Order: sequence, then structure tokens, then C-alpha cells
Amino acid sequence: MSGISESNMSHSSLVAPRPVGHVLLAGGTIGLLSLFLCVGLSLLGINTRMNTALKGLVADQGIVHSLPPWTIWLGVMVFAFGIPWILLKVPQAWRRLALWLTMVVVICGWVPVLGLAAYAPDLAAPIVAAVWSGICAMIYSVNHRMPCDSFQTSDSHEAR
Repeated sequence: MSGISESNMSHSSLVAPRPVGHVLLAGGTIGLLSLFLCVGLSLLGINTRMNTALKGLVADQGIVHSLPPWTIWLGVMVFAFGIPWILLKVPQAWRRLALWLTMVVVICGWVPVLGLAAYAPDLAAPIVAAVWSGICAMIYSVNHRMPCDSFQTSDSHEAR
């Protein structure tokens, strides 16, 4: 008899519901972890090697200036905290993915722009912050019910 009752249970009753996600707390935590990752890579000298590789991509165009270090780390902080907060407020996973990839492409697009302006494209840390915080935010949003997703239903487009 217990075999019959178990087979009648639906799949949805066997799967635990996803917990509700928190935008500010999760975004802050993801941003802090991204910031720690960039600082750690900088201390290990990996950022310097990545920056050298980025300089090689734009060739030697007479790079004579370098960005002040505070502007690079300000960019790291903006991307590390801003990207997860933005992504976790956007409904639907495909929109989050499209927005994140667009942000990463725009950030990477600054490498040739800085090279043409005779600045060293030392953007390894901001690129790492943008990529890592985006990956973490996407994983978090897949495993949690975000408040912006709770208002989306499958019938919402049919009612219009």
C-alpha cells in the first residue's frame, strides 16, 4: 500500500522549494568576495601578468601614460558590487545573462580605447571582478527565488 501512495506523489512535492533570495545581502557578499579575489590576484602578481597580456593585444601604440591605481580599484569596487546588485534585480535568467555579457564586453572594449589614448590598459582586475561577480550572481539567482521573479507568471503575457 505504501508503494501506491509513493507513486501517486507528484514530482513537485518531492523537490524542495528554492529559498527566497536577498538582493542587498547577496550582492554585498558577492561583491566582497570578488574584491578579495582581485586583491589576492594582485598580491600574487597575476594581475601584472594579465595586464602585460592585455598590453600585447593593443600592440605598442606609444603607451606613455598609466591610469592612477585608485581609478583601477574604484572600477573594481563598482563592478564587484554593482554587477551583482543589478543582476539580482533583473527578472528572468536570460535577461540576467544578456545584461552580464553585455557589461563584460563593454568593459573589455575599454582595452583598445585606452591603448589608442596612449594609456596602459591595466584592466585585468576590473575584468576579473566583472566576470567573477557575474558568475556568482547568476549561480545565486538560479538557486534562489528572487523577489523580481515572483511577479512573473507564465500567463502574464497572455493576459496582455
